[in-house]
Amino acid sequence: MEIEGEIRKMAESKLVAPEHFIVDVVVSARKGPKKVLVTMDGDQGVNIDDCANVSRELAKALDESNLISDAYLLEVSTPGVDQPLQLHRQYKKNIGRKLKVKLHEKIVEGKLTDVTEEKISLTQEVGAGKNKENVAIDIPFSDIEKSFVLVSFK
Repeated sequence: MEIEGEIRKMAESKLVAPEHFIVDVVVSARKGPKKVLVTMDGDQGVNIDDCANVSRELAKALDESNLISDAYLLEVSTPGVDQPLQLHRQYKKNIGRKLKVKLHEKIVEGKLTDVTEEKISLTQEVGAGKNKENVAIDIPFSDIEKSFVLVSFK
């Protein structure tokens, strides 16, 4: 198994709350110490203490396992607003929020209303003024290249 997979298994074993999950693990080979980036999320969100706890426990496990023999820099964080949704579970968490979805041929925006194993459902506002109406569209996961949660400051 590749190193990212091993680190993912270790990180998942360090999660205390059942609603937390690992989104991604990236090990970058750069000049100097390797950087290990673990991205975690939760069904009700994740706070800085959750990240710190996983970081401490994962650092101990990595040191004990000697999986990375050289010096490394470990970072455990949550996905930022500029990070695309990667997991089905992230889509479910964001039901009710507005998404920007890049498809193979176009980009659509709308409020996420439903998530199934095969597709997501968005509601889009079309038209203006009195002619404004909500239109539901279904998008198969196979058509999605990237999806981002749109942050509203209203």
